[in-house]
Amino acid sequence: MSRTLGVNQATSDEVLIGRIASGDRLAMQVLYARHHVRVFRFTLRFVRNEATAEDLISEVFLDVWRQAGKFEGRSAVSTWLLSIARFKALSVVRKRSETELDEETANAIEDDSDDPEVVAQKRDKGEALRKCMSALSAEHREIIDLVYYHEKSVEEVAEIVGIPEATVKTRMFYARKRLGELLKAAGIDRGWP
Repeated sequence: MSRTLGVNQATSDEVLIGRIASGDRLAMQVLYARHHVRVFRFTLRFVRNEATAEDLISEVFLDVWRQAGKFEGRSAVSTWLLSIARFKALSVVRKRSETELDEETANAIEDDSDDPEVVAQKRDKGEALRKCMSALSAEHREIIDLVYYHEKSVEEVAEIVGIPEATVKTRMFYARKRLGELLKAAGIDRGWP
């Protein structure tokens, strides 16, 4: 029956959400196929564990299935998905930080001091950029990630993170400034004014 409704890759996200709200499983499959990689990568940056990120994707899309009827269309569907993912990822990170570090976990933490291989990797611009990004505060890293990697507007970032647009702009300014300083210290031209 769903196929006769014309659900395909060209169907807009908003139409898919409407069809999901009425129980259309094919619409859910199309939405999942369209967004699961982006949501996975976004959550992975928070939780830093692929299995946990996969679990979170399942939870995000289960919420979409259950809450599709409540979607009001005030933002893009991708923005809504990332908002759900962010909330769930932050909950996992909070819970994780509340648990005590046991001896087995402590022994599993790698020594991150520089060895010859790491020194060689630092010469690579991509690796240097990732290292510089990780040196940013969590707030600044999140803004850079949403704007540059997920191509979200200031308005969308404000909605996802739950802060005013002016705060997004301020964080963006300081994040870019700090990232530029870090890249310059790493011997790399930052590539933007």
